[in-house]
Amino acid sequence: MIIEKRLRFGIATVGLTLLLLISTLFFFDKAIIFIPLLIIGSYAASFFSLYEGIEKIEWYTLFLMPALLSVGMYMFYFLFPVRWITRIPFLTIYGVSIYAILLSSNIFNVGAEKNLQLYRAGFSVNYFIQTMVFFLFGNVIASFHWGFLANGIVFGLLSGALALQLYWSIRLDMHVSRAVLNHTLLTTLLVFQASLLLSFIPLQESIFALVLAVLYYCIAGLTHLHLDERLFKHSVREYVTILIVILAILFLSISW
Repeated sequence: MIIEKRLRFGIATVGLTLLLLISTLFFFDKAIIFIPLLIIGSYAASFFSLYEGIEKIEWYTLFLMPALLSVGMYMFYFLFPVRWITRIPFLTIYGVSIYAILLSSNIFNVGAEKNLQLYRAGFSVNYFIQTMVFFLFGNVIASFHWGFLANGIVFGLLSGALALQLYWSIRLDMHVSRAVLNHTLLTTLLVFQASLLLSFIPLQESIFALVLAVLYYCIAGLTHLHLDERLFKHSVREYVTILIVILAILFLSISW
């Protein structure tokens, strides 16, 4: 029996939300068990939702965001007081987000050039959730209080994984082009250097994560417009304004 796609998205969302619910019922010392379970569950749910026509690089690009979102939300949850009053809205946000990212992955999978508005909606959702995932992981990584080099490596790898998926989604090719790879490496290098620098500045974990997430948002946004040949002056001004605001927040948040 063939199950309609929207129903598959719903089943996958409910299944992943239940898995995340179960994982939050245990202390974080069980993370070594639930993190791989969430990754495997996310890949299985994504395949169940999108199994038609998955080819080549799509085995990475269509499956990355559900897995990162699941793990990021799980790890971020334990920075809050563990109560049902926080668990219910947390799971609601996760369920809505995972359903939205599955829809976006489906748009990329079927080839959104057939409907430009649909593609733009899928790209925007994916871009927004990428920034949210970066912020979630940023808070978790900052809470570990690692050294500057570890921060740089982890944030560099995270930004590289996200940027590769985002830049690929501009053309939806079946392979990674040289331009996509080069700009991914540049994004990785810039975030790596920024995280090294910020590691020497006394900041709250949330501000540290926010600054890096916004920096990634601006770098990825400008790079995506450049790759899509839509980088105009007004777009540059918008992103520069965002950077100025976040730098002002950074300066005011320093606690020497």
